[in-house]
Amino acid sequence: MPRVMRFSWLPHAVVLGSLLGVTAPACKGSGDGKQEASKPLRIGVITSLTGAQAAFGKAHKLGYEIAASEINAKGGVLGRQIELIYYDDEGKPDQAAQGTTKLIDQDNVPIILGAYSSETTLAVIRAVTPKSVPLIMPTATADNTVETGSPWVFRICAGAKAYAAAMADFLKNNGAPKTVAIIYENTNFGQSNGKAMEAAAPASGMTVVANEGYQAKETDYKALLQRVKDKDPEVIYYASYLLDAITLMKQTAQVDLNPRFLTAAGTGFSAAEFPSEDKGAGKYAEYTFSVSQWLPSAKWEGSKQFDDAYFKRASTHPAYHGMQAYAALLVAADAIKNAGSEDRQKIADAIRKEHLDTPFGPIAFDAKGQNAHPVLITQVQGGKYKVVWPPDQAEAKPILTTPKWSERQ
Repeated sequence: MPRVMRFSWLPHAVVLGSLLGVTAPACKGSGDGKQEASKPLRIGVITSLTGAQAAFGKAHKLGYEIAASEINAKGGVLGRQIELIYYDDEGKPDQAAQGTTKLIDQDNVPIILGAYSSETTLAVIRAVTPKSVPLIMPTATADNTVETGSPWVFRICAGAKAYAAAMADFLKNNGAPKTVAIIYENTNFGQSNGKAMEAAAPASGMTVVANEGYQAKETDYKALLQRVKDKDPEVIYYASYLLDAITLMKQTAQVDLNPRFLTAAGTGFSAAEFPSEDKGAGKYAEYTFSVSQWLPSAKWEGSKQFDDAYFKRASTHPAYHGMQAYAALLVAADAIKNAGSEDRQKIADAIRKEHLDTPFGPIAFDAKGQNAHPVLITQVQGGKYKVVWPPDQAEAKPILTTPKWSERQ
């Protein structure tokens, strides 16, 4: 069942300026108008609140909560308070499809935000498209989510090809390794990111010497890692969710696999929990490089305020997943305001015209519904993520000589 939550305003809300532009009720005069203005504006959200990807769903929910609180504190949208209607997809495509249908047919939402994984997001796309309901994707990185041809889908995050290009560019300019092994979880997310690096590597002077897929539910990857070790790659590029990322790093140490660069396509390797000792890989996360789309230290205005609001609620600092949800709701609210109604076609048309500055960076969509979002490269240094590339965004220099496991403290 979906989980419904009503939000009170946040005392320390980030100032949104003129983002929403509406603080008075949208309807005046008739009794029906007043009644409509008093109703909450319901927005559907699909994410993974339980299951193996719940850590990411929790980050999503916190991001949505912060955005809704700020928007409602400024009068809501069209004079109405936002009410988020959650549906927990449990990380399962069939549940995501079921949830989408319920949100559209029973809850009558004018727009849907989600899902988390690329696999579940494809199921959502297949459900919203025939029903002509706009979908804003905050997180799914598999590029086939924006290559379906559906005019109803919009993605604010960068995709797998942009991830691979950014990491390959970093490697070319920092040590210029010649060989890379790709290790990916065998669903839409991992497959897409694995293929993207396979295509990007040659242009950066790297040969792919191993390409290994695995099932995320597995708990023993040592045989796979030993096969990779036998190829002696200079780089490993992982595409993994959180639980498997933690296990992979611990078992990479157990088999004494020592490439020059341990790199990753974000996600599990860039989750807030990954570097922690109690919930993540701890010391095994140290020195890993990963793509990222935002950190609290990002230079976009509002980043620090979002970090403060998130930390107040969660007692931990956010990675980019919560920020992506936050930005997705800002875009949805602005589009509804610009559309002037809950008409789904008008909302979709308004999204196509968006040019919005957010703490996630500027957001505007191309003909495919893709936002051109820059990709950062981070490294875990001293248990914290540090932006190390590109140079104009870097807050620390990359540590390029990755110590062998036997040499670490």
